[in-house]
Amino acid sequence: MKLNNLHLENFRNYGELFAAFDKGVNLIVGDNAQGKTNLLEAIAFLGSGRAFRTQKTAELVHFGAEFAQIEGSVFSQEREQSLRWVLFSGQRPRQLYRNGVKKKTAGEIAGVMQTVLFCPEDLTVLKGGASGRRRLADAALCQLRPNYEAALTEYSRILEQKSRILKDRYENTALLEILPEYNARLCQVGALLISYRARFFEGLGREASVYHGHFSGGKEEFSLVYRTVSTVEDPFAPVSQLEDNLKAHLESHYRAELESGQCLTGPHKDDFDVFLSDLPVKAFGSQGQTRTATISLKLAQRQLMKKEAGQTPILLLDDVLSELDPARQDFVLNQITDGQVFITCCEPGRFTELGTTIEIKQGNIIKN
Repeated sequence: MKLNNLHLENFRNYGELFAAFDKGVNLIVGDNAQGKTNLLEAIAFLGSGRAFRTQKTAELVHFGAEFAQIEGSVFSQEREQSLRWVLFSGQRPRQLYRNGVKKKTAGEIAGVMQTVLFCPEDLTVLKGGASGRRRLADAALCQLRPNYEAALTEYSRILEQKSRILKDRYENTALLEILPEYNARLCQVGALLISYRARFFEGLGREASVYHGHFSGGKEEFSLVYRTVSTVEDPFAPVSQLEDNLKAHLESHYRAELESGQCLTGPHKDDFDVFLSDLPVKAFGSQGQTRTATISLKLAQRQLMKKEAGQTPILLLDDVLSELDPARQDFVLNQITDGQVFITCCEPGRFTELGTTIEIKQGNIIKN
């Protein structure tokens, strides 16, 4: 899997950009606020339709412009392919094209260009709140399983509607009559999410334990535990059983949800814990252990996607090496011997031996 070239128009701070890339390591250098991360965001968006710094498409459009365009030529699935996104500053829906043919959803380009992003914020994900860990899992699963993205989008839509019902029920008590319909649908779609997540976390934990074992010299044992609603005793059970489990949990929280006006139960509360030698990283992990465990998770995600797709995903390292000590830098760099890699860095001479250098200044390439 290789991104041959990229064309940006009115994306973030780029007026227009044409760039060709090496099949190996591409080192993107420049001072802060020049557009290095924006370039990685464009690459990630090209393959997934997701921006890792915002959920609002309009924020990706250059200030004052009516639209933005991201277009790239990709070698994937044993042939050359093209992807193009057109984004609008207003309410107009974004447009997607694969090989010149318009597509309706990002799910229709699943597997064409998969990416794994690693940024400094990820180094704190195991110590932070559950929402960051859910985002990490959702981003990977949406690339691995197109049906998962569809289910996640549907679940979020129903959850938002249910939240409005709970908040508005005092002004309009008739809304409670349709609440059971939303609860039933949430349980149906939520059961699918749990089933997908359980299998993903099982594979992720297995792959990450291998990387962490190498990193620690076998001194620490890595394990990952997926946590969902308490009535789900077996997340690998048939979806119909998971649906019944969710219904039972929701029914037990019915009165509390009415009183609080909030959706208190469901897979939107899911989380996972990482343990090193049976001690939870979130509570007891040192900074070094936390960073090593996070690196292992990211490399495991890439390996899992490689096994699933038969192609090595593109690795995006956004200024993450500067956050690591030399030993962890070496460990990461030793794992990128295959596949295409993009690394942003503020110090032009620091990693120049890795591959091709692309220098960015004020949204323009001044060296390629």
